[in-house]
Amino acid sequence: MINMTEALTTMFTATVTPNEDYGSGTTTEDYDDFDLDSPCDKSIVRTFRKYYEPPLYWLIVILGSVGNLLVIWIYTQVKNRLKTMTDVYLLNLAVADLLFLCTLPFWAADAVNGWTFGWTLCKGMSALYKVNFFSSMLLLTCISVDRYIVIVQTTKAQNSKELRLNYSKYICIFVWLLAVVLSAPEIIFASTKVDSEGNNFCTMIYENNENNRTKILVLALQISMGFCIPLLAMIYCYSNIIYTLLKARNFEKHKALRVILAVVAVFILSQLPYNSMLVVEATQAANTTITECDKVKSFNIATQVMKSVAYTHCCLNPFLYAFVGVRFRKDLIRLFRRYACLRTSGKSIKPGAPLRSSVMSDADSTMALSL
Repeated sequence: MINMTEALTTMFTATVTPNEDYGSGTTTEDYDDFDLDSPCDKSIVRTFRKYYEPPLYWLIVILGSVGNLLVIWIYTQVKNRLKTMTDVYLLNLAVADLLFLCTLPFWAADAVNGWTFGWTLCKGMSALYKVNFFSSMLLLTCISVDRYIVIVQTTKAQNSKELRLNYSKYICIFVWLLAVVLSAPEIIFASTKVDSEGNNFCTMIYENNENNRTKILVLALQISMGFCIPLLAMIYCYSNIIYTLLKARNFEKHKALRVILAVVAVFILSQLPYNSMLVVEATQAANTTITECDKVKSFNIATQVMKSVAYTHCCLNPFLYAFVGVRFRKDLIRLFRRYACLRTSGKSIKPGAPLRSSVMSDADSTMALSL
């Protein structure tokens, strides 16, 4: 009788670890530790994910696709639009966000029916998500640095404008290659897993507990390259830009300051909550402290909510970095008018005759944070 009591006590007080989602876009469920027969029944987490993620993900896909496709449309239709480093970064950022959005329908389907797309596509979608996540964050860092150079170091920026434009193409290539390297954990560890109900799920799988160090390294990579470094770059660059604008006698400076504050505030509000959850994940991987089932389930649900908030950033990028610019809005309006006039007049649109970009110098556009 004593042995039976001790066995039951041990079973119900066993260490419970939270989910193993490392920002890979995969399911937030560890189905080895939390199947339906385990002491901690997480069916409520699966149900929440089933009804919460799909509609929100599809909304993000629709809004993000419209904004980013408009950015790409302008850059491909307006002649000589890629005039600055930031223009090159913005085009690459729109491509990265669009490719990222392409992965969300798969995770929405995964939340409802499990992963039905096979092992190869599981690795492919996980890697594609991570490549475009890292490239997006690194490109935001590049935009911050370029704005710092143009506004704070105006003379140097004007003298090296052509050189910097050429460098920007090589920097973008480096960013994409680095993002591919950083996505290596997804290629190695992403795989399908079967739960107790026989459903397949695409998740990060580590073979045994000895790989806790690997889990911590994956989380540290996510937090440092996907949040800390871009945030530090933004704080340094935009604080110096604000200081420079406050000294300038320019009627546009107040508008520029509002844009800067909006950019930093949106980045922090969208990324900080989820990365805070990832810090807790890393702490759990190193030394489990959350053992109560109710707390674990609350943590998993909160992580799903914070992750979806972080995903909204790809919808907001076109408005924060592109459509806020006077030159960008003018080009967009001219494109709409051109196509409307051609359609009403019945004339065909000549793809070889793109519009010319609105005339505005690099210094003028960047001083007002207008791209």
